[in-house]
Amino acid sequence: MKLMRIGAVGAERPVLLHNGLHLDLSAVTPDINAQFWAGGGLDRVHAALANDALPPLDVAGQRIGAPIARPGAVVCIGMNYAAHAAETGAQLPEHLVMFYKAPNTVIGPDDNVLLPPGSVKTDWEIELGVVVGRRARYLHSPAEALDYVAGYCISNDVSERAFQLEISGGQWSKGKSCETFNPLGPMLLTADELTDPQQLRLSTKVNGEARQNSSTADMAINIASLIWQLSQITVLEPGDLINTGTPQGVALSGKFPYLQAGDTIEMEIENLGRQRQRVRQATRDE
Repeated sequence: MKLMRIGAVGAERPVLLHNGLHLDLSAVTPDINAQFWAGGGLDRVHAALANDALPPLDVAGQRIGAPIARPGAVVCIGMNYAAHAAETGAQLPEHLVMFYKAPNTVIGPDDNVLLPPGSVKTDWEIELGVVVGRRARYLHSPAEALDYVAGYCISNDVSERAFQLEISGGQWSKGKSCETFNPLGPMLLTADELTDPQQLRLSTKVNGEARQNSSTADMAINIASLIWQLSQITVLEPGDLINTGTPQGVALSGKFPYLQAGDTIEMEIENLGRQRQRVRQATRDE
């Protein structure tokens, strides 16, 4: 299933994209949030669809929101593609690199990305986003981990590299948590419709020029192992978002300029749609 949230900021309506039609889920759930996943929301959607109980919506011209409501946690994985580690002058880490983004960084797939005042090193990072479907703690092995996945989406882990690396105090989250720094969507493809999340093409363009072009097959630690390892050190809750790392082709490599106001970022992941953001300068009084 393809789940979406459509409407103005703070007033998004839950929607099912089915056979080219946008179907209203408001009678099934008020939102696509933690309660939706924990309370059998997906089963109710299946039942309503089977009973032809979902009215169509005309969404022309409406804003597309993030496909999940604000998550309880945004858990991020660093250095999970060997070529990306190499382009930054690093080697693949011996152990899992985990950090957090503020949940309020999550915005719609086509919303503006705001450059923080004083920023000169804001960067793009296409990532496969994984949404947790049920509580995961101390899983026995990676073999059971994918059973805890609700679905998959495009995630842009926008990063301010000076904040992250030069004045970080050792905390990557400092460069990851500025407002608008996690465009998400346009849709969430439920796990039952994606046979192999390790065989997806990812691509990024900035101002129409190719930047990233890779595959989730190139992950150093696959999604099942990521979830298993994370469950040993934190409790993953329904609706949490996991950003699984970015491939090579970012500005930090030194091959491309950092983002500036007026730039356009376009991202695509196979089967998960496309997103497009305009970059503009943030002001302190907005």
